[in-house]
Amino acid sequence: MDQIKWGIIGCGNVTEVKSGPAFNRVENSSLVAVMRRDAELAADYASRHNVPKWYSDADELINDPDVNAIYIATPPDAHEGLAFKAMAAGKPVYIEKPMARNAAECDRINAESKRTGIPVFVAYYRRSLDYFLKVKELIDSNAIGDLRFVDICLQWQPYDEEVGENPKPRWRVNPEISGGGHFHDLASHQFDFLEYVFGPVKFAHGIARNQAGLYEADDIVVAHFEFESGILGKGSWCYTVNKEQREDQAQIVGSKGRITFSFFEKFDIKLETENGTEVFNIPYPKHVQEPLIGHIVKELRGEGKSPSSGDTGARANLIMDWITQGQ
Repeated sequence: MDQIKWGIIGCGNVTEVKSGPAFNRVENSSLVAVMRRDAELAADYASRHNVPKWYSDADELINDPDVNAIYIATPPDAHEGLAFKAMAAGKPVYIEKPMARNAAECDRINAESKRTGIPVFVAYYRRSLDYFLKVKELIDSNAIGDLRFVDICLQWQPYDEEVGENPKPRWRVNPEISGGGHFHDLASHQFDFLEYVFGPVKFAHGIARNQAGLYEADDIVVAHFEFESGILGKGSWCYTVNKEQREDQAQIVGSKGRITFSFFEKFDIKLETENGTEVFNIPYPKHVQEPLIGHIVKELRGEGKSPSSGDTGARANLIMDWITQGQ
């Protein structure tokens, strides 16, 4: 492939800034079509983002001869079916995270990718962001010595639409659509990056519960896990605290120090060793998926390799299944 001409299926909020505009900013890449079930919203998106074509039917976009790569940005329940259709049309697939609702769906997507030879990528863009690459660089350079353990804490207050007199929780806390709750949405990013840094997780166990009763999905998860390298990890995720308790912090502890960083909300990385404390401030780019999309385009052109693939993307789902279903 020379010029990568993308079509987006599901041009919702995630595509407005994080991903959509990035397709036109990457060399040898362009966004040529978008699809949304609501024709009026699809037309509006195309108009605002200067996209030549819009559709209200996914099959029409997939079969558009001007589109040679597909970005699936729908909720996870549609990922598998759409990925199969795109691969049947001979078009590479870039799938929003999590890759699917569970590991079994991911495995089927990857099996079809191998059968057809059509590549699959997953939007775990932290593998390409300078902020997270700095964390990896510090670890790879032995800045904190031999690695011992990682500790994750993510606790957020409920979203506005989940509380009040007439709550209307969104699809992310409907397991039939998302595969779980906010844990599946956010912890998928965390486990993907941790495997990028430390290698494969050997096993993971946890407890997932619904304490507040705001929706069907779990709202609290605690877990412990071990990497094949022998590094241990633990984490806690709670989505029903008050806003004053809101916290997003991860620590990586080694024999000579520790690294403290945030997965979602802060741009500081703190390195503490016997030589003192050093802080690195590395903001995200405006279009956070742009660096990863750049890697994907290069791979499709035969010029490089994307750090995120269907095989790596499926791992986060497997780990989350272990934690939430192995009780």
